[in-house]
Amino acid sequence: MRFALAFLIFALPFSAAAQSCGGSFQGFVGGLKAEAVSRGFERGTVDAFFASVRQDPAVLRADRRQGIFQDPFITFSRKLISQNRIDRGRQMARKWASVFDRVERDYGVPRGVLLAFWAFETDYGAFQGDFNTANALVTLAHDCRRPELFRPQIFAAIELFAHDDFDPARTTGAWAGEIGMVQMLPKDILENGVDGDGDGHVLLKTSAPDALMSGGKMLASLGWRPGEPFLQEVTLPADLDWYDTGLETTKTVSEWQNAGVRARTGALAAGGTPASILVPQGRKGPAFMVYPNFRVYFEWNQSFTYVLTAAYFATRLEGAPVYNAGNPEPGLNGAQMQALQKKLAQRGYDVGKIDGILGAGTRAAVRDVQRKLGMPADAWPTPALLNAL
Repeated sequence: MRFALAFLIFALPFSAAAQSCGGSFQGFVGGLKAEAVSRGFERGTVDAFFASVRQDPAVLRADRRQGIFQDPFITFSRKLISQNRIDRGRQMARKWASVFDRVERDYGVPRGVLLAFWAFETDYGAFQGDFNTANALVTLAHDCRRPELFRPQIFAAIELFAHDDFDPARTTGAWAGEIGMVQMLPKDILENGVDGDGDGHVLLKTSAPDALMSGGKMLASLGWRPGEPFLQEVTLPADLDWYDTGLETTKTVSEWQNAGVRARTGALAAGGTPASILVPQGRKGPAFMVYPNFRVYFEWNQSFTYVLTAAYFATRLEGAPVYNAGNPEPGLNGAQMQALQKKLAQRGYDVGKIDGILGAGTRAAVRDVQRKLGMPADAWPTPALLNAL
């Protein structure tokens, strides 16, 4: 699921003889081998790494059919957050308490945050994926859809192999090359891997201390701010300017309080803290205040619904109550959403691909056109908006 740092590439340029993608698979592998040697890897190491590598059609099928989180927040969060997952999370928090203490001390990342990722990515390590990782990375790099994303990961995997932390014949994970309990790409492991159990290796598949410490370090490297909140549920006044909701608008907590925003439980952050208000299903649904740390989540996964659900689940694991779902207005189905996107595009809005998905571009367009039509500008598309257009 996660592609944080995946667009970074090593500083060395590609070999002039190497194919960037496509063509004969064996020829492509030959180019990778030549480039690896040019980067300083020993020939024996390179040959051993690629000895068992094969093209995997199942990886390409998975890439083509990958699902986008199309369910609205309430539906999606209820699917992912079960009482069993909450109970297991609290058990894991107790079992690995000393590790979570180290993560909080060294990187400032709360245990609930990592527990939520651990739960959603692999169900606390139970389901880590059964795709051969080396095959997946080379297959996706050979495919010309996103070679710039996957090619650098191959050389990171060779580096891990040279350190005895990766087995090209046996290491398995997700179809897109993520490995271990918190699903990190090889380059992420190379840059942020931590030997949490002191055995001299970074093994995210079998060592919870390694996985949790590495996940904490990566979040810190992505900008996590120690000691600061990330999300909490709020109540909103009926006369709030709904156009001010969404990640596009940031105000201080004091400014939100002056507008009538209140914490549903506990207290809001200090008055000068920057914050945004999210109403994922419009003004009649749940409402959250999010702080700068919330934006770090998008470096882990770019789906708004996934990120919001993961952050909310982290608060649940740390004792927050179930959110107030409210009574949101009915949304649009896929066909209706596509019709809406076409109408918005005709009005000059950049909604990206007409795909029926409520992405960031569509949300922004909905919010703007709602205001122009004199409707509450809460970025939640409804049949009433579609009819008005």
